[in-house]
Amino acid sequence: MLKATDYYREMSSIIARFTRTDGESRTAIGNLFLNRRTSPSQPMHTTQWPCFALVTQGAKSLTLGDHVFDYGVGDCLVVSVDVPVISRVTKATPRCPHLGLGMAIDGVLLKELLKRVDVPVVAGGGGSCSVAVNKASSELLDAMLRLVRLLERPDEIPAIAPLIEQEILYRLLQGPHGPFLLRIAAIDSPCNKIAKAVAWLRQYFALQLRVEELATYVGMSVSSLHHHFSAVTAMTPLQFQKQLRLHEARRLMLVERLDVGSAGYRVGYQSPSQFSREYRRLYGLSPRRDLDRARATVHGAVVV
Repeated sequence: MLKATDYYREMSSIIARFTRTDGESRTAIGNLFLNRRTSPSQPMHTTQWPCFALVTQGAKSLTLGDHVFDYGVGDCLVVSVDVPVISRVTKATPRCPHLGLGMAIDGVLLKELLKRVDVPVVAGGGGSCSVAVNKASSELLDAMLRLVRLLERPDEIPAIAPLIEQEILYRLLQGPHGPFLLRIAAIDSPCNKIAKAVAWLRQYFALQLRVEELATYVGMSVSSLHHHFSAVTAMTPLQFQKQLRLHEARRLMLVERLDVGSAGYRVGYQSPSQFSREYRRLYGLSPRRDLDRARATVHGAVVV
């Protein structure tokens, strides 16, 4: 088996060949994404889907509520529930860019795997019920390297990639992420019920939130919903809904070119002043000034 440095060096070499520009890149392996950044990035507000992420060069941070997760070479990050997060590349230069990869976690594949294997009970890693950072094992690195190598042998991807993806899930289950993923896979677990609540909020974020109805929908009491929702997402259901609304409003303004008032109304705000106030609280700028800076950045300008 290779040394850890050898795994990261070879994976970085392959990622560099398949990512010529900054940003996230899709690959011929459906669940595999590559990332490259030549400088530290501004905080990026996004909704992160369940995934496994590995940095092969540089470093990143992910913020969930008030919790900040720093991870770099040697660490692996797992997100197991759709959650609004702030992601930022913290270490990167043109000479030594940040390089990383992410693999979407297929819940169906995970449950199928759990029917065939016994998972040992080990101490869980740090983090909430939805995000955790732990050291990557040599067995996990070996599987990831073999998956990335398939990008250079595309004819083998349909036959071999699904097998290696299952092995990666198995390696995660065998390590400190095991109990973490098991809680999500258990049908009646609180984490699974919160995942159901998250899915409902993502679909109906523009509607007025009635916590009592959401609690009934997922089969929990209101107090239990609040407790477990905060444990999983590091925020209350109302805070979660606000972030979903504001993320979507920003997308509508940037991508679909809606004006500020229309975007706020589309995501459920009846008061333009309340929309602007909450937008500034999350993004640090008013909607109009944030859009001006974002559009200027795209064109290579700097707005002070």
